[in-house]
Amino acid sequence: MKDAVECLEALVIDDHPVTHLGCRSLLAELDFHKVHKAVDCGSSLRFLEKSAPHLILLDLGLPGVGGLKLLPQLIQRAPEAAILVFTMNENPAFAMMALENGAHGFLSKNALPEHFLQAVRTVMEGRVYLEADLAMAVATRRTKKTDLLADLSPREVQILRLIGHGLTYENIAAEIHVSYKTVANVSSGLRRKLSARSLSDLIRIALEVEASSSFDQEA
Repeated sequence: MKDAVECLEALVIDDHPVTHLGCRSLLAELDFHKVHKAVDCGSSLRFLEKSAPHLILLDLGLPGVGGLKLLPQLIQRAPEAAILVFTMNENPAFAMMALENGAHGFLSKNALPEHFLQAVRTVMEGRVYLEADLAMAVATRRTKKTDLLADLSPREVQILRLIGHGLTYENIAAEIHVSYKTVANVSSGLRRKLSARSLSDLIRIALEVEASSSFDQEA
C-alpha cells in the first residue's frame, strides 16, 4: 500500500448506490480519505479531467457504454491509477478480457469483504489480483484458446470472425459472396465444433478469440 500519510483517493464507477456506500466503508479501512462516485462513462471521464485518483473500481454493467469499452479511456485519462474491475459478472471470459485490456484485477461482487480488501491492497501494490478459482479458469481458457482455431477451415474462421462483429447471416452471405444456406450450415458446424449451445454462445466465443488476437494469427 502507499504511505497512509498520503491522502488516498478512489473513484467508484457503478450505477448502484449501495455499491458506493459499501465501497466507501471498506476503503476507509485502507486509509482512503476521499471516495468519489460516477455512474456511467460520461461522469467518470468528466471526473478524470480534473482529478487523478489512486484507485478506480469499475463495474462492467454500466448503462450506455459498458465497462470493458470504457476501460481503455480510463487508462488513457488516469495512467497511474490502479484499476480493479468489481462486478457481478463472474464469467472468466470477461475477467480475461478485462486483464488483457489493462485492468489490474478482477473481483466478483459476491466476494467476502476481506477478499475485497486483499484485492485493493494487491492492485495498489502494482500486482495483479484474481480470486483463486477465477485465476485457474482464466489460465485454462488461455491455454485452450491457443488451439481453438486449429480444427477450423479458413471459411469457418472467416465466418466466425464476422459473427463476432455482429453481422447477420444475410449480411455475412453478401460480404463473402456465398448463399445464406452456406452461412447457416457453417454456423451450425461451428456450434458443434466449439460446443456452443446458441448463437449467443458463438458470438461470445468469437469475441474471446478476437481479444486474444488468434484471428490475426490465422489470417
